[in-house]
Amino acid sequence: MRLSELQLKMVINVQDGKHLGVIIDAEVTENGEINYFVVAPRHFFRRLFKSDPETNITIKQIVKIGEDVILVDL
Repeated sequence: MRLSELQLKMVINVQDGKHLGVIIDAEVTENGEINYFVVAPRHFFRRLFKSDPETNITIKQIVKIGEDVILVDL
C-alpha cells in the first residue's frame, strides 16, 4: 500500500471512537523503516485552534487498516 492511499483514510481511535484526522506525513529511518505516521485534523480551522494539532501514530498502535478507515489504539 502506498502512503498516498493511506492519506485518504480517516484515522479513528478505538478506545473512544474519536476521529483523529488523516495521515499527512511519515517519519522514515535511513533503512527505510517507518518510525511513525503524523496525523492531523482534516479541517483547517481545527488545526488552527487546537493546541496540539498533530498526533504521532506508530505501526504498533495500528489495529486495522480498512477500505476507508485506519483504526488505532491510543
